[in-house]
Amino acid sequence: MATVTQLEETPPNPRRWWALGALVASMLVLGFDMTILNVALPTMAEQLGATTGQQQWMADAYVVVFASLMLPAGLLGDRFGRRRMLITGLAIFLAGSVIGALAGDVNWVIAARAVMGVGAALVMPLALSVLPSLFGPAERTRAVGIISAASALGLPLGPIIGGWLLNHFWWGSVFLINVPMVAIGVTACVFLLPETSDPASPKVDILSTALTATGLGALIYAIIEAPDRGWGDPLVLALFAVAVVLVAGLVLRERQVDRPMLDMELLTHRGFLLNTLAATLVMFVLSGLMFVLPPYLQAVLGNDAFGTGLRLLPMMGGLMIAARTAQPIVARFGSRAVVAAGLVVLAFAALLGSRTTVHDGYGFTALWLSVAGLGFGFSVVPAMDGALAALPADRAGSGSGLLMTLRQVGGAIGIALLGSLLASTFRDRLDVTGLPAPLGHTAGESVVAAHLVAAKTGSTHLIASANASYVHGMGLVLMVCGIAALVTALLAAAFLPNTPTVRRTEGDDSPAVAPATADAGQ
Repeated sequence: MATVTQLEETPPNPRRWWALGALVASMLVLGFDMTILNVALPTMAEQLGATTGQQQWMADAYVVVFASLMLPAGLLGDRFGRRRMLITGLAIFLAGSVIGALAGDVNWVIAARAVMGVGAALVMPLALSVLPSLFGPAERTRAVGIISAASALGLPLGPIIGGWLLNHFWWGSVFLINVPMVAIGVTACVFLLPETSDPASPKVDILSTALTATGLGALIYAIIEAPDRGWGDPLVLALFAVAVVLVAGLVLRERQVDRPMLDMELLTHRGFLLNTLAATLVMFVLSGLMFVLPPYLQAVLGNDAFGTGLRLLPMMGGLMIAARTAQPIVARFGSRAVVAAGLVVLAFAALLGSRTTVHDGYGFTALWLSVAGLGFGFSVVPAMDGALAALPADRAGSGSGLLMTLRQVGGAIGIALLGSLLASTFRDRLDVTGLPAPLGHTAGESVVAAHLVAAKTGSTHLIASANASYVHGMGLVLMVCGIAALVTALLAAAFLPNTPTVRRTEGDDSPAVAPATADAGQ
């Protein structure tokens, strides 16, 4: 039987929960900004004269820069102060939002989104990296759950807020709404968040930073472009080749320097590596769910942008429940069992959703969405907490940056691969018989485009075919998500190390830790 050992730790920060509120405000802004632009794109395209490619880059410039810079951003926080860099990131995000709101040209909008990506890259990993300094093991799981819930809650808030703003104001308001939110976040960080840093952390290596940013940028750019251009397109293949060369160059350089920026040693920590992989695969599945649902709710079921956002809330309800209850369940059964069980629940929800038919109403969707939220919360929260717990204290920023980068790349890959499957299935099954070739090609681009063509031609048959084709493609995507979640659950059950079980001795307020298994904490 494992023995209970007493932990000597510093007294908890008395303002830690208020400080967590500051981080939640920051994460909410990033969460809903990932989706708020989607509902504004049609209006912006009409008023700015944006082509399809320009519309794509208005959305994707943010993601590419965001994921490319998170690793060096975490290192900057370690070296120069995490609170200082977090506030700097929020200020940069605010500047990009103002530029976007005042932009009168599509290229300025794309540039504004890229600037916002720089700010987000500073905020995301540093918001996580300060948690170990604020919360001990007994409270950290709950704190991670609240942060994760805030980030995920922002996703459906984007369409809700964006839809309401577009009904009352001009398209620039989807950028301007960030100003008060960021102001609240900056103020809260200044007054509530303690400063933490590691002055002995590696210096910022300009060449390594450039290799990281350009290598990840080329990879994500290729993944984004591949569904439209084709995986065998020369540009896509060239981008993949460039990404491989640059990332290989980064690894070689980091192995040669005394204090590497990308601490490869972190990947030798079994707890960090496997928990990070689990969280990344969960994001792959979740990105598939979030990608296929809005068009289904909006085009097939006929909801507007505001109503679509509201109908995504059952998943957030499940996530909130999981975030509140994950800590005691992990303490009782260990993180390995909870992560594996959460992935099984997520797999069940996705496979249940794959049974959706064109005649099903919203009630069935709300049911499996709620279950998906529970599965997501019970899998990603303990996995992220386990990854953070495995990090050395002086590598919290760079390690969190690596964790969030891999999660973001996992989400991008999920959208690219699953989006390609959905698009090809939709085009193959859509019946465009009787339509002129140009209109038939336009209808095959998306279910929304098919509905617009049907409205123009008065074809009820095209509407029925578009809805049936989309629901079939959505079912295939959800089936792939379910299988991926189930495989990940089996791998987690077999290989994921357990985090220490936290419990308190009777009559003692200080936490005590007992390894749940022999490999606990590895």
